[in-house]
Amino acid sequence: MLSLAPKTPPRGFSLIELIIAIAIISVVVAIAMPGYATWVKNSRVRTAAESIQNGLQTARAEAIKRNLAVKFVLASHSAWCITTSNCTTASDILQSRAASEGSSSAISVTTAPSDSTEVEFNNLGSVSASPVPFSQVDLNLTGADRPLRVTLGVGGNTRLCDPSSKLKPDDPRRC
Repeated sequence: MLSLAPKTPPRGFSLIELIIAIAIISVVVAIAMPGYATWVKNSRVRTAAESIQNGLQTARAEAIKRNLAVKFVLASHSAWCITTSNCTTASDILQSRAASEGSSSAISVTTAPSDSTEVEFNNLGSVSASPVPFSQVDLNLTGADRPLRVTLGVGGNTRLCDPSSKLKPDDPRRC
C-alpha cells in the first residue's frame, strides 16, 4: 500500500502577491508625499518663529539679570543675536543663532515697522523707545501653508500666533 505523506503548504509569497504589495505601497507613498512636504515646511517656519520668540525672551531676561540694556538684533532670514552693544564684537555677544541652524535660511522674515531690525530691553525688561523697535515679526516659507507671527508688547511680552484667516475668529492661536 502506498501511503501519502501530508503535503506541507507552500511558504513565502508568490511573485504576483509581491507586485501587488509594492503597487499598494507606491500608491500610498505617492498620496502622502505632498502632505509630508508641507508638514516639513510648516515645521521649519515654526522652528524659526519659536527661535525668535525664545531669543526675545532670553534678551529680556538678560537685561533684568544684568540690570542694563540688552539688544536683540534680527539679521537676515531668521538669524539673530543678543548683545550688550553691537553684534560685531564677539565679546559683546551673549547668544546668537545663525540662519543655517534648523534649515531656516529660506524663510522670509518681515518686521513691522519694516526698517527696524532690533529691540532694546531696559533693566526692567520693558522695550526701550529708542531705537524704534519692531512690534511684530512675520515668518513664511514658500510652500508652507501656515505663516506665523511673533508679536512684541511694550512691556516686553512676546506671543506666537497665526495671522491666517483659516482659523475661526475665537481661536486662541489667531492673531
